[in-house]
Amino acid sequence: MRRIIIFLELVIVYSLLFLQNCFARQDVVELFKNNQAIIYTINIRNFSALDYDNDGIIDIQKGEKPGTFLGAKEKLKDLKNEGINVIYLLPITQTGRLKALGTVGSLYAMDSFDKISDFLNDYDSDKSLNEQAKEFIDQAHDLGFNVIVDLPSCGSYDLTLKKPNWFMFKDNEAITPSDWTDVRLFKIYNDDNTLNSEMLDNFKKFVDMAQSLGFDGIRADVAAIKPYEFWKNIISYAKEKNNKFVFIAEASPEWSNPAPGSIKHYATTDELLNAGFDTYYAPFSNFSNIKTKKEFDEKIIKNTKILNKHKGKSSLSTFATHDQKAPVLRGENYWNMVLWLNVTLPYNAYFLDGFSVGDDFTYDYEGKSAKNTYSDDEYYFVHSGMFDIFNLTAQVRPKHPKLKKNYLKALNFRNTNSDLIAKGNFKLLKTNNEKVFAYSIINDNKELIAVGSLDENEAQKALVKSKLIKNNKYLFSFLNGKNKPKITKDEINCTLEPLEIQVYLFNRVAAQE
Repeated sequence: MRRIIIFLELVIVYSLLFLQNCFARQDVVELFKNNQAIIYTINIRNFSALDYDNDGIIDIQKGEKPGTFLGAKEKLKDLKNEGINVIYLLPITQTGRLKALGTVGSLYAMDSFDKISDFLNDYDSDKSLNEQAKEFIDQAHDLGFNVIVDLPSCGSYDLTLKKPNWFMFKDNEAITPSDWTDVRLFKIYNDDNTLNSEMLDNFKKFVDMAQSLGFDGIRADVAAIKPYEFWKNIISYAKEKNNKFVFIAEASPEWSNPAPGSIKHYATTDELLNAGFDTYYAPFSNFSNIKTKKEFDEKIIKNTKILNKHKGKSSLSTFATHDQKAPVLRGENYWNMVLWLNVTLPYNAYFLDGFSVGDDFTYDYEGKSAKNTYSDDEYYFVHSGMFDIFNLTAQVRPKHPKLKKNYLKALNFRNTNSDLIAKGNFKLLKTNNEKVFAYSIINDNKELIAVGSLDENEAQKALVKSKLIKNNKYLFSFLNGKNKPKITKDEINCTLEPLEIQVYLFNRVAAQE
């Protein structure tokens, strides 16, 4: 009996250790540095929204409820079970209501640096809004997540009326960058070319709020429109209080100045990394426009050069962010390509809420007159095919729920082979077809190979050479199409459907026998 008791005690101890390990929160800076972050992006405003009549819009007058921190807290375990380890919140600050886009204004039309949007408040709770936010973050931490929050780059029109000295003006009008008609440019420099200390203090207020709530880092929206010295000041301020606080720059080496003439110097990726940012966006935001292997390879090579120059820094996958059209609109093969590129390239993986179930972000209410509005816009404004950040909307929709199986398979593959992908030797492979890219990652006795067709109209044949196992058996393969490859000692002969990706994992021990 005593042996049985001891055995049961050991089972309990090891079970608790296992569970503790499952929910252990990793150092967020190291997580990004090692390319092991798997990010899930959510908008609290819709993540747990209650849309009783299923029309896609949250009508508060009918008793429907926007998403809240407390509602989001209840969905965290689902994300943990999927293999996510970082949660990224789109902006949570109060938004402007004047000259707005959409019925509650864009998430990025920031109206306050340290006040959370009232729409995120669960009024059935006795806790303050800040306490609710902290409860969500604490629960996320308990489950092993790190949580980062978005810092908008510009201010609302409303804020220009209250604090005009915070903004840049031209011809008596606050400057609008690019076509972002609902936001205005902050004034970063004084007239004597010194940094605007008042603006620095405002951004530090946001840092103070984020750190007091327990956030583990900040994603800086359009980081390059502010200079090196500005970010050096802000990041140093944050890391002096918490040196494990991560900074992500929404900046890519191929992006251009959204306000030429107003922003004199558009910060380079090098400058942002030197200022203290831990990671930035890999140059794949226009991936849907890439048509040849050469173009694909050039993107990889350019990114690799930056990472080699800045040791200890990392990049973030940018194949399907909230600023891009839903991949599923180009078909299941393209969706799968985006998925597997996300999990097999040695970058930190990024997934947007709705991606896993194939939400195409097309909305029946688009452009229609609004039933109720909380801004001066009387229409439901959206960017067609893109995640709605302008209205009180329902939760994402499982337009293609069968895709979830591939999504879970891919995330499990990433987590199971995390060391291979993060630490292995990455190499672009030659193919005999200019429309087919290929790359491999080798670590110890394993080799990952990914092959993808960039042609969206016709099937493509390709020959890919690499050092494969002698007996041609592999540990894993993802083949979404109907054509199985012919694999010999050192090559893969494959036929790819339009926009199809194939992924293989080989055990290379046999090649040494």
